[in-house]
Formats: sequence, C-alpha cells, structure tokens
Amino acid sequence: MKKEIISTKQGVSIMFIFLIGTTLVAGAANKAQQDAWISILIAVAISLPMCFVYSRLIKLFPGKNLFDIVEEIFGSIVGKAITLIFIWYFFHLGALIIRNITEFIQVVSFAETPQFFVAVFIGLLVTYMVKSGIEVLGRWSEFVLPIIIFIIILTICLSAPKMNFNNLKPVLYNGFKPVFQGAYTLFTFPFAETVIFTVIFSSLEQQNKCFKVYSLSLIMSGVILLLVALRNILVLGIVNINYLYFPSYSAVSIINIGDFLQRIEVVVSITLILSSIAKLSVCLFATSIGVSKLFNFDDYKLVAAPICLLMLNLSFIVYNNTMEMFDWVETTNLYYSIPFQIILPLTILIVAEIKIRLGNSNNSL
Repeated sequence: MKKEIISTKQGVSIMFIFLIGTTLVAGAANKAQQDAWISILIAVAISLPMCFVYSRLIKLFPGKNLFDIVEEIFGSIVGKAITLIFIWYFFHLGALIIRNITEFIQVVSFAETPQFFVAVFIGLLVTYMVKSGIEVLGRWSEFVLPIIIFIIILTICLSAPKMNFNNLKPVLYNGFKPVFQGAYTLFTFPFAETVIFTVIFSSLEQQNKCFKVYSLSLIMSGVILLLVALRNILVLGIVNINYLYFPSYSAVSIINIGDFLQRIEVVVSITLILSSIAKLSVCLFATSIGVSKLFNFDDYKLVAAPICLLMLNLSFIVYNNTMEMFDWVETTNLYYSIPFQIILPLTILIVAEIKIRLGNSNNSL
C-alpha cells in the first residue's frame, strides 16, 4: 500500500481543528466560572510536557505509528494487548464525539428529529473521508481552517457591543481550586486527547518537526478557546452560562446589528459541526489503523465502514441524556483518561529510551 504523506501545515490544520472540535460544543473549564480564562492558560502550559512525550515517541521511531512502536518495544503479545487498549480508547472517543454532535443538533435545531438519522449521515461522511485517505483529510483541513478561524473571530468582533467586562469580576473569588480543576478538565478534554496523533503523524512529511506541529496547534487552539470563553463570559455572564448547555451558540444568537444582521448562529453551528466531523475522522482513522494492525490486514480502509457502524451503535447508549454527557466530561473522564493519556504513553517512552540507550551502548563496545 502506498505511503500517505501530509505536510507540516496540514498536520497543524488537522490537530488545530481536532482540538477545538467538540470543545466549542461542550464548553471549556466550566468549573472555574468567570475564571475559566485562567484555567485555559494553565491547561495549555501543563499540556506542553505531554505533547513533548507524544512527539518524542514519533521522533524516536520515524515513519512508524503508535501500534508499530508498542509491538517493536514490547514484542508481539504485550504489544497487541497495548494496541487493543488504545483501540478501545480511540473507538470510545469516536462514539462520544458522535453523541456530542447529535446531541448538539437535536437540542439547538431539530428537537423532534431522532438522533439516529443525524448520526447515520455523519457516519457516511466520515467513512467516505477515511476511505479517501489521510491526505484528503489533510487537504480538507487546510482548506477549512481559515474559514473556521474567520467565522470565530468575526462572531467575537460582532459580539463586542454586548460585552460587559464586569462579568469577569471578582477574579479568583472561589480561590485557585476550581481554576485548577477547570485546567485539568481541559487537559483531559481536549488537549491530552492528542495522544491519538501518535498514530496519524506517522504520515507527517517532516517527522523531526512533530513537536513544532504539536506545540503550534496547542497554542493556536488555546488562544481560540480563550477568546471564545472570554466572549461567552462577557456577553452572557456566568449566571446565564450555568443554565445553558451550549453557551457559544447562545452567545452568538443574541448578535443583532441593526435590522440586517441577525440569527447568524446557523453559521456557527456549521463551524462546530465541521470541526467535530474532522475530530471524528481522526478517531476513525486511528481505530481503523489499529484494528488492521491487530488482525494483520493490509489496508485499514477495509474496516473503516464496519468500525464506524459500531461507533454509531455505541454512541446511542453511551449517555442517557444531555446532562449525563456534560457530567461525564466534568467527572468520570478526569480519571478514565489517565491511563490512555498519561500512564501508557509515559511508560512506552521510558521503555523506548532505555532500550535505545542500551542498544547504543552495546554497539559502542
């Protein structure tokens, strides 16, 4: 099978859209209240070391993805066991993203439409994207990225007349604890979810620039999330945000410039859906590659469709309602994600470094 290649710019585009994807839908650092902007800054800072861990793995094994790396380090049996663990994480993450999208669409637009129909259309689109290859996703992300940034910046500018800077006060009224809780929530969702790119970035054209891609995407997305969080707080106030499922949508819905520029939240909805679809495509890519590696298939595209169908089925049962979806992000996910995002990647990197150094010392004797 021909090796698929994406450029550094395309890598940044994919990861940036991945990071803002469902985060714009679900909100960011809600526990921190009006200090959410501080949580975002802290989350970006504490995420950089893990980005180094992920990019270091790719740099040590150029041209190989996470599943190839664990099998080379730990052998076939243990390697396949670790592969299976990561497959589950990427698969489950994909199902959560599908539910985030369908829940958002049902709540804000089609209250009477079953989520099944929306999920099926999203699944068809994502399956087509994966079967087209990672290069197509790279080119699509590169094209869509400026549009997404333009819409977000435009809505922030148009919201300026509605902003009240008193909504940011009092700063640190509840102390540092909720700020750090919000930062850790953002770390697990979405920043440390970039462990998935240890699979995707085996296709990166310049492997030595992997950390640059990671750090640039992280900082760019952090800035956008910071601006969006500030807009929501300044426009809505924290009291209103606490009663809203999707504050970004609500903040934009009140934009009213004269009598000719109103109800532009539809454009924002399209932006949120596009970015979430890109994130789902990455999850389906990674899961398909992992399954093909586990069962020694020659082409991951063969299993993309059945895996997507399984994701759709899981998405229907993973939450009972919208409140449970948000509760998952704020509570369970904080602990559930630790093995996949921190423990296993660190263990793999430490063992890899030891083996490489021992191998180099033996060769020098």
